[in-house]
Amino acid sequence: MKISLDHNSHTPLYIQIEQLIRQEIQNPEYKKGKKLPNEVDLAKQLGVSRSTMRQAINKLVYDGLLIRKKGVGTIVNNIVSTYKSGNWMSFSQEMKAMGIEVKNYEMFIGWVKPTEEICNFFNISEDTKVLKLERLRGNPEIPFVYFISYFNPRIGLTGDEDFSRPLYDILEDYNIIVKLSKEEISSKAADRTLSEKLEITLGDPLLKRKRFVFDPGGRPVEWNVGYYRSDSFVYTIESERV
Repeated sequence: MKISLDHNSHTPLYIQIEQLIRQEIQNPEYKKGKKLPNEVDLAKQLGVSRSTMRQAINKLVYDGLLIRKKGVGTIVNNIVSTYKSGNWMSFSQEMKAMGIEVKNYEMFIGWVKPTEEICNFFNISEDTKVLKLERLRGNPEIPFVYFISYFNPRIGLTGDEDFSRPLYDILEDYNIIVKLSKEEISSKAADRTLSEKLEITLGDPLLKRKRFVFDPGGRPVEWNVGYYRSDSFVYTIESERV
């Protein structure tokens, strides 16, 4: 891969790398399945740390442009489906817009050891603990969504915050502004834990909604997954042809 960086530029190195790789993988050779160079080798070639290189690659993976395959390496994703909406809201804002009163049925907060996926998303080591927030939420009649959130350790949350407040209001207390949300929507059969929490039958269908939240600099802030009762929630996308 023939790319080079401007180490005197005010643009952060990881952003330069991300932009250069975005351009490079448009070449036909990568579209045909050519692997990207090893991250360690590419970091040495560009004169950057492995952490900087991984941060750039992680962003491209979460954008759906690259795929990491065990035993193979990093390759270009030739089947990319992306939907971009002009606006997005927190769960509390969504419910308020629909006139639904939100009730918190359960809440658990604690520091945990991250999975490999969480480590890659936040660009942290396996021995760095992250704050995990679990909330069972719904309207005053029934719980209809179970959220699990992990937060980047760098933002400074302690776990002692009042998480009954809107989440992004809490983040603003730490001068963290969320700018970009990327989502993945899929389905899942309710396992025993989810069926008990959401008061449904084992195996009932759920809407699984993963959300990756970034600040204005493109740095990851929150990794979130929500499991919604399919009989109580409709996900609507409104788009306009241009």
